[in-house]
Amino acid sequence: MKADISFKRINKLAIPALIAGIAEPLLSITDTAIIGNIDVNATESLAAVGIVGAFISMLIWVFGQIRSAISSIISQYVGANKLDEIKNLPAQAIAIIVSGSLLVLAISYPFAEQIFQFYNASGSVLAYCVVYFKIRIFGFPFSLLVFAIFGTFRGLQNTFYPMIIAIIGASLNIVLDIILVYGVEGFIPAMNIEGAAYASVIAQITMAVISVVLLLKKTTISLNMKLPFHQEIPKLLNMIGNLFIRTIALNTALYFATSYATGYGKEYIAAYTIGLNIWLLGAFMVDGYSSAGNILAGKLLGAKEYRSLIALSSKLTKYGFFTGIIIASFGLVFYDAIGRVFTKDPLVLEQFYHVFWIVILTQPLNAITFIYDGMFKGMGEMKYLRNVLLLSTGFVFIPTLLFFDWLDYKLVAIWIAFTFWILARGIPLIFKFRNKFLPLMEH
Repeated sequence: MKADISFKRINKLAIPALIAGIAEPLLSITDTAIIGNIDVNATESLAAVGIVGAFISMLIWVFGQIRSAISSIISQYVGANKLDEIKNLPAQAIAIIVSGSLLVLAISYPFAEQIFQFYNASGSVLAYCVVYFKIRIFGFPFSLLVFAIFGTFRGLQNTFYPMIIAIIGASLNIVLDIILVYGVEGFIPAMNIEGAAYASVIAQITMAVISVVLLLKKTTISLNMKLPFHQEIPKLLNMIGNLFIRTIALNTALYFATSYATGYGKEYIAAYTIGLNIWLLGAFMVDGYSSAGNILAGKLLGAKEYRSLIALSSKLTKYGFFTGIIIASFGLVFYDAIGRVFTKDPLVLEQFYHVFWIVILTQPLNAITFIYDGMFKGMGEMKYLRNVLLLSTGFVFIPTLLFFDWLDYKLVAIWIAFTFWILARGIPLIFKFRNKFLPLMEH
């Protein structure tokens, strides 16, 4: 039976995935907006949330690649009508990834101060980083459990349950943020930056519990860990290994950007934090189509439907680019209002408005790159993705940043580097995809 890649089918997968994808950056954006408006040391606290957020995002992205790897393997089995052969893989994958996350927690917790000194944090900003991190890091294993279960749902061509879980988690986080950061007079004292950290952890635990319940109740997948390991585990670990190296390269770029912004001064890192959160929100909004590409590309490859695969890439490129244009237009219309949501500090706002236009204009470019990225993950092409990101970070992002920093462009240097980096990531994927599948389509 020919796979359905109609507008309706793509959006049935993409829209719930988009909503689920927005949940994670919305948590960070909520923390940023609420912390930016507290009464005590708002700019220092905002800088700390940005620095710790960069580090925890790095950890989640490195280990969270389990989602794409599980989704890729399961969707290819679904395409080949062999779902029964893969049912014990998710439990084994979850056991491996959660064990890894507990190890990371045990290693990073005692060295919190040294980690954030490495990010150029000092004085009160460093103190706030340590306080915030030592609470937030306990949500990390729960986040990875959720990512692994989301990958399983995606492989089963289901983005609806991840959306429900993400909406509950994001809503709970926002409510708890307001209550715990600002306090409730006479009942709960204002906990400021600690309150934001506790809100995130409680939301992550809640999402993990709901994920487990839905997986067990609504699918035939078991979470009983049985040995021997599934035959696909070596392939899964190889995919995760390639994605791990790739994500280290990705976070090298983020580390350089965060470190340079911190070095310019607290107003610069605060402005960069706001810009990065908005940039990531845009990326995750397009992630719905990237997820649809991930899910459907794996299934079409498993079914050897190459003509449909080419058609899928064309449709997703159009939908993604159009979404990017809408996000950019919204940013331009509400240019001044957006900055003031996050901070009232005029020095921070001055730096933010100086670069926000670049953040906005890159959105359509990001869309196309992320869509091809998702499709390549779905097809299991992790090695090629790894190589592209290593080269674009080492030979494009870092030299561009160093050159424009030498010209004293400061935050503008960082965002020019991000723009060239996205182009260097996207263009090779488009060429590789078309060179590989256009000839296969003819047969």
